Amino acid sequence: MLKGLSGLGDMAKMMKKAQEMQGKMAALQAELGNIVVLGESGAGLVIARCTARGELTGLDIDPSIFNPDEKEVVEDLILAAIKEAQRKAQERSKEEMEKLSSELGLPPGMDLPGM
Repeated sequence: MLKGLSGLGDMAKMMKKAQEMQGKMAALQAELGNIVVLGESGAGLVIARCTARGELTGLDIDPSIFNPDEKEVVEDLILAAIKEAQRKAQERSKEEMEKLSSELGLPPGMDLPGM
């Protein structure tokens, strides 16, 4: 009769591991909000700041580019800097997720939920 209960220990271990993973995922999400990446364009004339979650947090624009005749150039530089910052944010997020997956003993390339 007690023979069938041996699987409960394995289930408890799995539940504990799942809770551990959930806690680490929450901590990583919070950490990604604190990591800042920069994207720049025009050799640094426009710099965009993003969190590793991809949230744009700031723009630095060199005043020398404010020429009314070059409005479209300025807009392009701003978009390019933002896109680079978002690309770097995505890369950093992926790196952090891969580290967490490795720490949890998950196979390489396995996507974790919520990312």
